[in-house]
Amino acid sequence: MLCMPRGLSFTTQADQRDPQFHSFIITKEDGSRTYGFVHTFYEEVTSPQICSAMQTLHLMHNAQSTTINPSSTSSSSSSSMDSLASSLDEADPPISSSQRAGGYDSSRDTLYVSKAMCLITPMPFMHACRRFLLQLHRAVMSATAPPLPLESYVHNILYEVPLPAPGRSLKFHGVYEPIVCQRPGLGELQLADFPLSEAFTLLGVENLVQVFTCTLLEMQILLYSHDYQQLMTVAEGITTLLFPFQWQHVYVPILPASLLHFLDAPVPYLMGLQSKEGADRSKLELPQEANLCFVDIDNHYIELPEDFPQFPNKTEFTQELSEVLLSFNISANTGTRPRTRTNPGSTPGTPAKERRPLALRQLEDDGRNGNLAGEELAVLELLQGNATLQRLQALTRRTGVTVARVDALRAGVRAQGSEGPGARTVAEEEELRNAKLNVQLREVFASRFTTMFADYEAFVIQSAPDLESWLTNREQMHNFDKASFLSDQPEPYLPFLSHFIETQMFATFIDNKIMSQWEEKEPLLRVFDGRIEKARLYNVRAPSLRSSCYQRCPILKESAQAIEQRLMKIDHTAIHPHLLDMKIGQGKYEQGFFPKLQADVLNTGPTSNKWSHRTATAQRRKDRHRQQTEHLGLDNDLKEQVEGCLVLQNSMAFWEWDKASPPSVKPPKKSASASCLKYMQEARSLGKNLRQPKLSDLSPAVIAQTNWKFVEGLLKECRMKTKRMLVEKMGREAVELGHGEVNITGLEENTLIASLCDLLERIWSHGLQVKQGKSALWSHLLHYQAREEKLGQQQAESPVSNVPERRKSDCCVAMPYLRVSLTQDMRHIQSMSEIKTDVGRARAWIRLSLEKKLLSQHLKQLLSRQALTRKLYKRYAFLRCEEEKEQFLFHLLSLNTVDYFCFTSVFTTIMIPYRVIIIPIKKLSNAMTTSNPWACVSGELRDSGVMQIPKNVLEMTFDCQNLGKLTTVQLGHDNAGLLAKWLVDCVMVRNEITGHTYRFPCGRWLGKGVDDGSLERVLIGELAVSSGEEDSGKGCSTPPLLRSPSQARRISITSLSGRGNKPTSAQIQEAIGEAVINIIKHFHKPEKERGSLTVLLCGENSLVAALEQFFHFGFKAARLFQKTVFVWDFVEKAVAYMESADQMGDLQETVEPLGMTCQSFCRYVNAINSTSRNIGKDGKFQLLVCLGARDRLLPQWLPLLVECPVIPRMYEDTALLRDRTSVNSLIGVLETLHDFPVTLEASLVKGIDL
Repeated sequence: MLCMPRGLSFTTQADQRDPQFHSFIITKEDGSRTYGFVHTFYEEVTSPQICSAMQTLHLMHNAQSTTINPSSTSSSSSSSMDSLASSLDEADPPISSSQRAGGYDSSRDTLYVSKAMCLITPMPFMHACRRFLLQLHRAVMSATAPPLPLESYVHNILYEVPLPAPGRSLKFHGVYEPIVCQRPGLGELQLADFPLSEAFTLLGVENLVQVFTCTLLEMQILLYSHDYQQLMTVAEGITTLLFPFQWQHVYVPILPASLLHFLDAPVPYLMGLQSKEGADRSKLELPQEANLCFVDIDNHYIELPEDFPQFPNKTEFTQELSEVLLSFNISANTGTRPRTRTNPGSTPGTPAKERRPLALRQLEDDGRNGNLAGEELAVLELLQGNATLQRLQALTRRTGVTVARVDALRAGVRAQGSEGPGARTVAEEEELRNAKLNVQLREVFASRFTTMFADYEAFVIQSAPDLESWLTNREQMHNFDKASFLSDQPEPYLPFLSHFIETQMFATFIDNKIMSQWEEKEPLLRVFDGRIEKARLYNVRAPSLRSSCYQRCPILKESAQAIEQRLMKIDHTAIHPHLLDMKIGQGKYEQGFFPKLQADVLNTGPTSNKWSHRTATAQRRKDRHRQQTEHLGLDNDLKEQVEGCLVLQNSMAFWEWDKASPPSVKPPKKSASASCLKYMQEARSLGKNLRQPKLSDLSPAVIAQTNWKFVEGLLKECRMKTKRMLVEKMGREAVELGHGEVNITGLEENTLIASLCDLLERIWSHGLQVKQGKSALWSHLLHYQAREEKLGQQQAESPVSNVPERRKSDCCVAMPYLRVSLTQDMRHIQSMSEIKTDVGRARAWIRLSLEKKLLSQHLKQLLSRQALTRKLYKRYAFLRCEEEKEQFLFHLLSLNTVDYFCFTSVFTTIMIPYRVIIIPIKKLSNAMTTSNPWACVSGELRDSGVMQIPKNVLEMTFDCQNLGKLTTVQLGHDNAGLLAKWLVDCVMVRNEITGHTYRFPCGRWLGKGVDDGSLERVLIGELAVSSGEEDSGKGCSTPPLLRSPSQARRISITSLSGRGNKPTSAQIQEAIGEAVINIIKHFHKPEKERGSLTVLLCGENSLVAALEQFFHFGFKAARLFQKTVFVWDFVEKAVAYMESADQMGDLQETVEPLGMTCQSFCRYVNAINSTSRNIGKDGKFQLLVCLGARDRLLPQWLPLLVECPVIPRMYEDTALLRDRTSVNSLIGVLETLHDFPVTLEASLVKGIDL
């Protein structure tokens, strides 16, 4: 199935029959890989029965083609996977197109059939295997028989050619020429023999780096080419560059036609699909494309998923790669066509001579370069290796007789060797060149990871005392401090790294690191840690000194020299092929026909061969260790599905093909966990079930069983993702309540939500009947929307959807209901012109539903239309498994317990309708006012600008660009008319798309001659909490959201003394400390996660509120002639005293810094008093505190107020402001804010120029 993925191919003498080479890979149950190398050639069919049958089939095919329109089969391509499989199966007709017109006649034409020679190796020695197979085929096609029977060469490479030792090179002999292969040392990058130069030439540097990034982020990657070897070259090239990480998911570089249904797998994969000659990409319908990276190798272009983060320092990175390629005279342009010599599977239009490898053409009878023909070199080696012939040659020399033929051969060898001390053949030069280029390109990639993860060990969490306890609690443990790691990285790296550290390959890498304290290090990890240690010796730096400056790879020449030294100096030479103990007549040679090899000779190897024994023992030990590390590092059920379903089938193809029994699964070590044992048992049972049917004809039962594993894996992934999102988010809310430490950043949160969007797309793509559009979820939503509109249920879809989005509390009864509607949310998304694709719309809809806490409810409503679901999905689809679907919705329902702003924070430029309602205190004032009110709503992103409110109107709506989370509302009026005084309880503002409602408490008068005389107030907002969160989740079963009890609304400080709830001095000092600590915590968060500083400065429990209490403690606020005295009155009297003292010269005797402080204090107070804004006396004090905190002047102003003679007249002896100890303590606390840049919102400092 993998040697001939399209099956047998027949052709005639009129068609080209050039041999082709391709490779493949087999992944076993334990994750180990075996490489196969195939040389396909054509052999004449001599059986008259086969020729007659082929002629009959050809006549039947022609008759059918005349009755059926040939274009109908291609034009009526269905979008289902079944049609994809059937259309691709038609790629290889039994007879070529050129012969179909003239017809095949067995009496006139010669029929040829394809045959394949395959060499399977444990390591990717691609060049050596290719040269050996070429020589074997050459021996079959040669006019003269090879020196030895073919069994001798096959027996030699099977039993007498060992694997090279690490860091050593080995020479063994083919039929005509010696072959050299080398193996990197233990401290070098692992063996990779596939030419990276071809992969870069096929795709271009830019495209290959993008595909490489998709691979790192574990997206679905589909390679598409007509050439099997190109598929393998690109796939192996990409996975080789992942060092020190390893691809953990489905890996099938060549996907056989019988397994095309695995493209429907809702898991990350890297697969290769052969294209038909001249196939149109637009007609290729794939099951899911939302997270797919499509790589069209033949046309040199790629299609990337949306929301794709770029690789760090991508521009400098591609520049360095391009320079390495140019140093080997290889163009780095994207549109460069591959060179013919690296393209064994050429197009039919390419001449045969051009398709043959350049190195082979130059080797064959190339007298100009001094090379011997292959047959002559083999004869010379045979003569030199025969002791009897050597004695005869010595005798002839002594007698003066010359053997011209032998001397000519020897002279040719001398001429070749006289070119230089290290002269090599063209083939060896080409192999050396490819090896040096390969290792230099790989070193550039490895250097990037060494730089980015130089300090990864500092963030590994190793809490388990032994391996057994770690394996037992693997899923519940955090092994890597992701938040701290991201905070230590340069800002440009974060978009990529935040996604990458969530991947399975990174988790496995960290698991291997933790297990290395109990077991031997995994080879890739050992090499990577060694490179980090070496880098630290040359570049000592503190882990916190992160820089985004690009660092080039420093060891390019050193790595290439190691390769060259091994190939120049051969360390070992294997045993030469020799005659076997065969009967007379066996191994008969017939030109052009590959003989039937004698099985009895090849079934037994030599008993006394130190090489084979040593190699076999080392290989068994290596396989055992690799198997253990693979099993112990496994913690993802999707990996079980991959290895248990797809990879087992690929490896079983070879167990059936060579009629050998499958290798048994070795038991794990005693310390292995129960999950490992369960995995192995499932692999065994699944393997038994999959071995029974032929893979080319998989039954529906096997496909259903495979998809059942996918369903279980998707459900588990959903459970793990929602659990992670809840734990991280609730951990952050606990910090805001004063418990624990924050362990999530907004970047990490956005990554988790993007991962959830990807999971939902994969769930909705599983088991599709017919694919429409690139997003399966959005396609389903459109079907639902069309159905509901047809039924006329836009306004009232169902009793569940008529529930108001938020039940309003008693103080906001005037806010009208916002109905819950799935289709209404869809219309919001459809109206957003910023989103251009279906995938983007689906992700926006998920984010909106999650922010509104309606994701589970909406999806339940969507899936309640069972007739629609049955129409769109096959029986085995995830969405048609009732029990799993209910559990899936329950997991999503748990996300309602936390607050997300994932829609508001991402789509920052869209237009959003807002509704504003002003709620007056009707019992104490008129509900209406004769003045002209206005308002300005501000958020974290921008403000709405000043908006005039119509007279006697308490509710208004306006459209504005997304304001973000709302922070303040400026409310005021012009004091016109007789009823100008306005007592406002609060202002409510609602985002009409997300439904978020903000409450801005006021409780103060706006008007001249009342309260503090303010005509304008800046109100600080808080997100309104509905009573019971939609009546305790009517329509959902989650309990109401629990929050810590909030303090009562802040009222005028001047009335505290008459209310009996006067705070004590200890409570005031504690409140100041908490306010300052909250501000410090704000600045220790990442810049994008800090939120609004205004709330911490001016809101509830803020710095201004605490300082107001400090200044008011002991303040003589008695009413004199019905006039209230405010703290601002004390500030103004203090300024008046300072200015008068300055005029009389009293301040000149003071220390100069103190005099400067007096001047700054007076300047700030006068600037606030002279502003055109009517913000009242409490508003002016709030502004003074904010400006003093911004400009780091508060600790300098306090001593001035304490020494002011005005203080005894306005403060009692017990006042905190008259207590030196309390004042000094306050100064010390406020000085801690000097290390942070306080920035004030424009709504606070409007009209102030300081």
